[in-house]
Amino acid sequence: MLILILMDHPILATLLTALAVLICVTLWQSVRIVGPAEVGLVMKRFGGGLSSDNPVAFHGEAGYQADLLMPGVRFKWWFLYKVEKFPWVQVPANEIGVLIAQVGKTLPAGAKSARYKKEFGSFTDLHSFISNDGEKGVQRPVLAPGSLLPIHPVAFLTITKNKVFGLPISPDLLARERKNERLTPASFNLEPWQLNVFRVEPLLQQGSEEKLDVVGVVTTLEGEPLDSGHIASRLGGFGDMEKLELEGADDQKLIEVLLGDKNASHNNYQDFQAFLNAGGKMGLQHDVLRYGAYTLNPFLVRVEIVPMLVVKQGEAAAIKAYVGLSTQDTSGPGFKFGSLVKPGHRGLWEDPLRTGKYAINPRIYKAEVVPTAILKLDWAAEVTGAHGLDKNLQPIVAKSDEGFVFKIDLQVLIHVPDTKAPKVISMVGTMKNLVDDVLQAAVGNLFRDKLGSMRAIQFIETRQEVQQEAFKHIQAQLAQYDVETRGVYIQDVILPQDLVKVLTEREIANQQIATFQKQEEAQKGRVAMEKAKGTADMQSPLARSEVEIAIKENNATARKAEADGEATFTARTGAAKAAEVEAVGLAKAKAYKEQVLALGQSQTALVNVADVLSRGTVPFMPGILVTGGNGDGNAANGLMATLTGMFAKSLNAPAAPVPAPEPAPAKPAN
Repeated sequence: MLILILMDHPILATLLTALAVLICVTLWQSVRIVGPAEVGLVMKRFGGGLSSDNPVAFHGEAGYQADLLMPGVRFKWWFLYKVEKFPWVQVPANEIGVLIAQVGKTLPAGAKSARYKKEFGSFTDLHSFISNDGEKGVQRPVLAPGSLLPIHPVAFLTITKNKVFGLPISPDLLARERKNERLTPASFNLEPWQLNVFRVEPLLQQGSEEKLDVVGVVTTLEGEPLDSGHIASRLGGFGDMEKLELEGADDQKLIEVLLGDKNASHNNYQDFQAFLNAGGKMGLQHDVLRYGAYTLNPFLVRVEIVPMLVVKQGEAAAIKAYVGLSTQDTSGPGFKFGSLVKPGHRGLWEDPLRTGKYAINPRIYKAEVVPTAILKLDWAAEVTGAHGLDKNLQPIVAKSDEGFVFKIDLQVLIHVPDTKAPKVISMVGTMKNLVDDVLQAAVGNLFRDKLGSMRAIQFIETRQEVQQEAFKHIQAQLAQYDVETRGVYIQDVILPQDLVKVLTEREIANQQIATFQKQEEAQKGRVAMEKAKGTADMQSPLARSEVEIAIKENNATARKAEADGEATFTARTGAAKAAEVEAVGLAKAKAYKEQVLALGQSQTALVNVADVLSRGTVPFMPGILVTGGNGDGNAANGLMATLTGMFAKSLNAPAAPVPAPEPAPAKPAN
């Protein structure tokens, strides 16, 4: 029936067809499919106007609506509502998300961030945010790493390291958006690294495998201003320190409490609202961050990594406090070099920090590390101890009385007791000042004055005495600063070349003299040695001779006794024999006399020789008879010579020379 009517009225049919198509298209366009990680931002095309400071409609006004379309198939009349799809806010691991609210109440004058209430939750319920007086601007909490949230893209901009979620309303940001310029953290004056989870961890030192201990010094950019005269904020001030003093707490207890922190009350500045509620003030903070990972709002908290105070064995740290209770000197009226105070007061603490690691803020507590072990200082070129305090010390230059210029390498050993470290620092400021100002002057002037009043040779010869005098002088000087002197040693003396030449020649001459003396002593020693050696070598013969002497003495005594007996016998028998010999001799003499008279002298000798030979073993008749001449005398002489030769031969004696025969007398001529 309807078809027939439409056929009879073609215009009506056309209109109905168009209407049907329009309805189908409208229905089709009004169906919205929102993805699983998306939200649909609804903009109402028609309605009442919004207030000038609010870009989101909560009561059906035209514009962006407060309610989002969640994932799924949704229906919104396309001609009445425009729907834009936005991704859920996703914060990657190890990063944070910072929110900036574009809706809510205006911030109070002077405020830099919006107050947070627990009703806001994770900022996914926009109605709750507005109904609980949420404020525009930077929100104090941050989104934790790994967050995935359906946050209203117009009500909040969410800044992450690599992406900015949301639709900016600010004209300048909106202009960039329309130019397809991608928003980044730099668009909000942030560096990408500031949106990382902040870590406080040991740092690897350049050029070394050793790691440096560090702490995080915190500066907050929001809160009430600091009280007049204060440079850092400590929750609750220093009232707790004053209370401990009244209770009689000792210095170590005060230090222990003071170096602790109150970070637990605001979760290490991560709950910034709790920090402000606890009375936290803007500016440098007393309490530092220790090792750990923190989700800190970069709009509100800045952290500087600084070295941790490490006091090694053999050191003490004198602490200069720039914050705390008012200065109350405890050094006494006799100390004229500044004030010493109890820990918790401004000034130099009377008790130092000893061996340990301290999480202390170096911006408000300056530590002067004092070596308490024996410290070696060298006045020498290119010689510097590990402490570096003697880096500026050079050999001492001095001039002798006669104008010779000396360079002296010196070594000084000093010791600062740990209990005296604060007083030493109060007097000299730093250990470097002690070395460069006090010691440098005391040592240098001493040697310049001393050497200037001495001749060069005298200084060289009395070096030990000068060293001892220097020790006493430096000891007296440093005692005024509560520093002990443990030793002063002249390491080397660099002499002028002219003096070196003279001394070298003199020493060579002295060495030659000594050499000659040693050689002389050696020769004397050699003589003594040879004498001793000879004596030793003759010990055996000497012993034998002594024995032989004893034997001979005994033998001599025996022979003497025997000789005495023989002498008596000989004396008595000798007298008889003498008488006999005398009688025989007289008889022979008489007989010889008669023979000479009868035979002649030669013939008598010949007869007697023959008689002797006849009684011996030698043959009487010689094998050869030598004669000469014709006379009797010559014959007798020849026989005598022959007999004499034979007799000598029988006695093994050389024969007597045979006299030449006398020539025969010439016969007279007829």
